Amino acid sequence: MVDRQMLSRLRRAVPMVLAGTVFLSAFLLFQIQPLISRLLLPTFGGASAVWTTCMLFFQTLLFGGYLYSHLLVSRLSRRQQAGLHTILLLVACLLLRIAPPPVSAADIGDTPVLQILWLLLTTVGLPYFVLSTTGPLLLSWFAELSPGRSPHRLYALSNAGSLLALLSYPFVIEPLLPLSQQTRLWQFVFLVFSACCSGVLLTGLSSVVSEFDSGRAAKVQGLGAAAGITWSQRGVWFGLSCLATVLLLAETAQICQDVAVVPFLWVIPLALYLLSFILCFESDRWYVRRWWCQISALLLLILCYVQTLGAQLPLLAQLLVWFGSLAAVFMLCHGELARLRPAAQHLTLFYLTTAAGGACGGIVVGVLAPLLLPQYWEHDLAILSAALLAIGVWFGERGWLTIRRPPLPAAGVAILLIVSILTTTVASVSAWLKCTAVRRTFYGVLEVEYDSVEDATVLVHGRITHGVQFRRRPSVPTTYYGYETGVAKAIAVLRERALAEGRSLKAGLVGLGTGTLAAYGRPGDQFTFYEIDPGVITLAREQFRFLSDSAATIQVISGDARLQLEAQSPQQYQLLVLDAFSGDAVPTHLLTREAVELCRRHLAPGGILAIHISNLHLDLRRVTEGVAAATGMTSISLLKKAEADPATGQRLPSGSGSLWTLMSERPETLQHDLFESAQAPVPAAARVVWTDDYSNLLQLIRL
Repeated sequence: MVDRQMLSRLRRAVPMVLAGTVFLSAFLLFQIQPLISRLLLPTFGGASAVWTTCMLFFQTLLFGGYLYSHLLVSRLSRRQQAGLHTILLLVACLLLRIAPPPVSAADIGDTPVLQILWLLLTTVGLPYFVLSTTGPLLLSWFAELSPGRSPHRLYALSNAGSLLALLSYPFVIEPLLPLSQQTRLWQFVFLVFSACCSGVLLTGLSSVVSEFDSGRAAKVQGLGAAAGITWSQRGVWFGLSCLATVLLLAETAQICQDVAVVPFLWVIPLALYLLSFILCFESDRWYVRRWWCQISALLLLILCYVQTLGAQLPLLAQLLVWFGSLAAVFMLCHGELARLRPAAQHLTLFYLTTAAGGACGGIVVGVLAPLLLPQYWEHDLAILSAALLAIGVWFGERGWLTIRRPPLPAAGVAILLIVSILTTTVASVSAWLKCTAVRRTFYGVLEVEYDSVEDATVLVHGRITHGVQFRRRPSVPTTYYGYETGVAKAIAVLRERALAEGRSLKAGLVGLGTGTLAAYGRPGDQFTFYEIDPGVITLAREQFRFLSDSAATIQVISGDARLQLEAQSPQQYQLLVLDAFSGDAVPTHLLTREAVELCRRHLAPGGILAIHISNLHLDLRRVTEGVAAATGMTSISLLKKAEADPATGQRLPSGSGSLWTLMSERPETLQHDLFESAQAPVPAAARVVWTDDYSNLLQLIRL
């Protein structure tokens, strides 16, 4: 028998050790999410759907971890729990390898979601599962070992660890450490965590829990006598958790579509999600029902008008409304969850049910919505549900649903909110009905519209125009590829040299769009397009005539351009164009030093690498000119603000301005008269060099 004094010391130390272990597990749990997503982004074209798919995986595996914890707590003794969990920790350490293996274009095929899920399962699957089980398992031990203390505060502490992990990644870890060091550091800390957790389970706790196990039968009988949890209670827990997750993922996707696809912005909604958990479960004082209902209703109302006004508002104002509405609804959902939390003996069931709701929300947004909805309408449905929840809780709190009727001002606000959301949704549906064609793929929503003013067919991704073709003059290149743009001048210079040498032009073009650059093709030219999105290829061929009308020999290669170029022998392109933006997303894996060196391998002597860097929110010249200098290439940047078609004087659609960086290994290639309007070079001190191991969008953002 353990000495009584030693047993007393262990009892006092156990809660502190448990708290530290839970905090560390939560920190690792949410540090791996942006890290592994960042590792997978280059393989899948930098698409924002990578994050949504990762979140689907994490939410589902979190449910599996909570189910494991619930079964252990309800079926096994404390000693058996400690032994089994220690074995699981040991296996996870022996198989630890979180860096995904190289993936070829053939491996991805037409099922990127399945490929991402498989890579996640075979790399971080087991470590993530182990970490997800630690919180609820140890919280149940804490509740039994410290019956006079609330385990929900320890739950809030775990969320604080998660929040610290999320915020530290984009602002500390990513700017300071390359990916290889991030991976090694995470693996080392996981080994430390596993050693600490195993030590706690097998040494300190085993001595303490012997007394508890001896009286376990009586305690189980007491639990059986406790009031049971009804299915209606579980349904409410499930629904609140599901709604919060659907809104988290759907609004993150909507922000990427309507504002900017900037990966570190993914962290902010999830951080707000966790912060609301911390506040609501740390203390009841943070959640005042009537106030959060009204704040949620007001911000959702404002959000409807922000969606309508769109790009007319400054980026910072848009983000404040988007994130503010998210924070308010998260407080509402999680405040209600905290208010309805059960007694300590039902903790694992509570966490299991909420995790099931989160997993269901991930499935709704990550799987069902892309299959069933042609647009991001899951977001409209989510904010409508959130509005109904806010109104229902607000009216129920004041007794307006049962005792008396709501006052006219409150009823008016509720009606205005519902009408505004429905109007926004109807407007979205109406716009969809007017589209000539719509394709929703893993890489986003593409719309083909008819512009009656310009008599033109337009390809749109979010708020970004990807191509315009005039119906009466289909052979005229437009938008970012007009006659006075940087890429057009590069083609003119290279064609002049090719004619002098008696040969045709061979060009590789990364990013198809509408195929506008094919309009520059002449008989004998060879234009090879690389396009990762099959929806783009379909629309370019079916809705636009640039490819079919081109005099050049056209080839379209499906798949990620970098993977395709790595698999090909040197192509000797005189012109290689990088224009692979989805919406305003930045394909960072195409702007690294290694990517530019790969492109240089495919260039003919004196060839030009033209990179399209037009972006509403990021100053990419600092990267392109920095990488050019790092690889020993000469570079210039050409800006064209085209308000009219130089050939006809006809006004072009908005978004026609373009910024291009041209690179060549021969300085004389870029010393042509057509390039005399080049902008002043970026100062050397302001240049940024990205590598496959390090890139940071945060340093380039302009609000």
